Amino acid sequence: MQVQKTPLFPDMPRWLVWVVAIYFVGFRLGGYAVLDNNEGLYAEISREMLHSGDWAQWIIPHLNGLSYMEKPPLLYWLTAMFFGMFGEAEWVVRLVPALSCLGCVGLILWFARQVNRETAGKFAAIVFVSALGVTAMARTLMFDMLLTVFLTGAVMHAYLYLESRQQSLLYRTMALLAFALLAKGFVSLILFSAIIGSYILISSSSIGDFFQRLGLWFNWRGLLVFFVISAPWHIAAMMTEPIFAWFYFINEHILRFLGKREPHDYYAGAWWYYIPRVLIFLFPWSLLLPSLLFAKGQVLQDKKLHLFLFMAWLMPVLFFSSSSAKANYYLVAVMPVAAMQLAFMVESKIKAASWRMLVPGIVLIAFCSFAIWWLLTASHDSMNGLLIGGIDASNFVLYSLIGLLIAVLVSMVVAFSVTRIGVFAYLLLPVLSLPILLETLTALDDVNSARSTISFLQKNNAASEVYLFHVFEQQSSVPFYLKKPVKIVESHSSDLFWGNKLHKNNIVIDDAEFMKVMTTGTVSLLVVKQDLDEFKQKNYSKQFKLIAQIGNTSIFSN
Repeated sequence: MQVQKTPLFPDMPRWLVWVVAIYFVGFRLGGYAVLDNNEGLYAEISREMLHSGDWAQWIIPHLNGLSYMEKPPLLYWLTAMFFGMFGEAEWVVRLVPALSCLGCVGLILWFARQVNRETAGKFAAIVFVSALGVTAMARTLMFDMLLTVFLTGAVMHAYLYLESRQQSLLYRTMALLAFALLAKGFVSLILFSAIIGSYILISSSSIGDFFQRLGLWFNWRGLLVFFVISAPWHIAAMMTEPIFAWFYFINEHILRFLGKREPHDYYAGAWWYYIPRVLIFLFPWSLLLPSLLFAKGQVLQDKKLHLFLFMAWLMPVLFFSSSSAKANYYLVAVMPVAAMQLAFMVESKIKAASWRMLVPGIVLIAFCSFAIWWLLTASHDSMNGLLIGGIDASNFVLYSLIGLLIAVLVSMVVAFSVTRIGVFAYLLLPVLSLPILLETLTALDDVNSARSTISFLQKNNAASEVYLFHVFEQQSSVPFYLKKPVKIVESHSSDLFWGNKLHKNNIVIDDAEFMKVMTTGTVSLLVVKQDLDEFKQKNYSKQFKLIAQIGNTSIFSN
């Protein structure tokens, strides 16, 4: 008689899953300043939208006072709505991605119940929300987490529709897909088509079956639902801005994919760019993969389900890899289904009290030990003068690594010996890592954000007009904290390129205009470190004096 082994993880209560999810998404959500680059851009667009008093800016968003048509408006609409409800605090800035992440958790739990894998679904939800890349994206105002919740919902409903043929599932699929389109554009349609198309192709029993299942998606009622939600904004945008159709459909979608978009402000990357990043995004749970590769557990339950999940993360990764525009944050779109497949495979293939449960701990011990050795033996000039949590940065990192090393050892013992907890023991690592990472991020506020810079100016040079020299993206949180658009001298900005080119404005000015401004009042000019030499070569630089240096920004005043 064969003895049934205990599963690798227990059946966690749903309420506990939600407690864990809210911790990873909500703990100190507003504890650090609005980040420069992407987060600053999108926060400012939403702020300007709310305060514009012009309905046209809800159709064609504006960044720093200039038209900005790179992305659809759903993220801005929602963020502006939350600004109106709760104010413009940092936690409100990140409310949309945070709620989107929680929405993904809910979808994972719901879908797992639909396919009779509820226990593994709870583990999948924990894996998803505590994975390093997901936690980071849930706490940063960007489009990708919003896209993820709608795209994930669409493909999950699509799979269930193909299996059951319930019309209500079709309508929900098309509604979710329409919102995904409004979240990040036509990439959502490409990813959905690649996932569902490849699944239908491989799982069909014959050519006739393939075309019959493919034809299900041309239901006129389903298409009507899709277009009723997605079409109005596109039509309104084309009527509001004549160049919108070319710019949005051609430049931002087709030419971006081909690597010919203007301006060329993105990274092409090698074909294998995403391979290591998938492992980093799923860390620490990706360390379970070696155990799965060599496990000889039972045959996977429901091969069609695993085929669907496999296609749902593989096809987007292949698409992103073939594109000429690559970014690591694109990967968050595949994390819900990747977490589900990982959890389902762990449930099927690995049992408790197996040596394979020790593999993640062994890898983590090696990593922490190497990091401690490196910290003790190498020089760390970049940390000089930096305080994290009130102590020297190098000591903070050392103490944190030692603490994490102890946590890994405890997790290994518990995972192997306490079957009521099992692999959930490794959750201790991301739980303890989150406050460490947030404390570090807070200590780097002066480097990552303009909040301290604007605070300094408002206290010490409030009467001056603030200008940026050359760059905008690296100081994109300036207008958000200044609460108004900021003028730029001889702009090198890619994000403001088309807004400046399309319409005459007084936001982007040249040296001659700036020299006229200098004679009319006090000016504060913000210059980032990389542009200091060029600034000093300008004739007007001699009329300025350095009044402060905060992070990578030098503040000059006349």
